[in-house]
Amino acid sequence: MTVTASTPRRRDVLVVRDLLNGTDLDQLTWQAYVQPGRQAVDVHWLYTAEDTGPDGAEAYLARFGAGAHGDLHRHLGYELIVVIAGELRNDNGDVYGPGCLVLEKPGSVHRVSSLDGCTLLVIREKRTEALLPGELPDTGLALDGAPLTTS
Repeated sequence: MTVTASTPRRRDVLVVRDLLNGTDLDQLTWQAYVQPGRQAVDVHWLYTAEDTGPDGAEAYLARFGAGAHGDLHRHLGYELIVVIAGELRNDNGDVYGPGCLVLEKPGSVHRVSSLDGCTLLVIREKRTEALLPGELPDTGLALDGAPLTTS
């Protein structure tokens, strides 16, 4: 039996190595995430609803500057966030550091911020809908190394 080495084929693929070990993400193309109620957040889009279709699945890397915050919104599908660096704060008082995985359930409502800045990987199953200030937030479901519990 003869084994032949295959020649790698060119593919349209993004590879970010050592993401959780301090990789310099400045090599990526960042743009301001402009939405009402959002401040000082830049993103590098991995894919958007333009790529995935009408349900609006999207994934991106986000960099929150010091004092940055997202908008108050409701999730229409699951959202998975992995904190790569810095600290992310949820409006319910939870604080998530590097290595935390946060899973927001459909219907959960929240607004996130960062005092000193942070970098995140965000994957959304479906889009979100912006809410008006004063609507009550929901805690969602956070996985930070503690045993998984649901209510």
